[in-house]
Amino acid sequence: MRRVIFLLIISGAGLAVLTGLGTWQLQRKAWKENILATIDARIAEAPSASLPAQFDPEADKYLPVRLEGEIGSEELHVLTSVKDIGPGYRVISPFTLADGRKVLIDRGFVPVKEKQAARLAGPAGIDGNIHWPQETDSYTPDPDLAGNIWYARDTGKMAAQLGTEAVMIVLRANPEGEAGLLPVPVNTASIPNNHLQYAITWFSLAAIWAAMTVYFLRRSRS
Repeated sequence: MRRVIFLLIISGAGLAVLTGLGTWQLQRKAWKENILATIDARIAEAPSASLPAQFDPEADKYLPVRLEGEIGSEELHVLTSVKDIGPGYRVISPFTLADGRKVLIDRGFVPVKEKQAARLAGPAGIDGNIHWPQETDSYTPDPDLAGNIWYARDTGKMAAQLGTEAVMIVLRANPEGEAGLLPVPVNTASIPNNHLQYAITWFSLAAIWAAMTVYFLRRSRS
């Protein structure tokens, strides 16, 4: 009898922990979905015709803008790949507004073979979203400055390299007259939301735990 009581206590505690973790993941799923909906709504807002006087990476992230200015001829190339196309580069250039302010613009993707192709430079209108990509970590290699190959979008280092403010505008579409780039607009597709899979895993473990409990209880009575 004591053995059965001990087994029930241990099994009940384990089942409570596993179902609690599954419930927590469902709560996290709802929290993440709310965040993603907020980001999607921000991305789709009507664009502003001016930049904030001072950037706030939290308040201004994903802010849509439509600006007039001049695309610089300098480029930084970020090694990446696009599904169904293959490897290539994101093209990052400086953009100068009429008031003299300079920002980075992510112009989009080009295949490897078009790395050195001529691209639009000079007066242009752009439509995009303010962004501070978080792509670097302790494992990210330093850029190959001689070969102009970067391994992540590093807003701070790229701004220092091109002499701009430490902010990036990711274009939604090519400016008029530009046809050689594939825009890669900001979206929530790259933000993981795996909480449903995690919840299913915990609930599955809880079901297995419960089945094992029933099995051992039956054995203890035989």
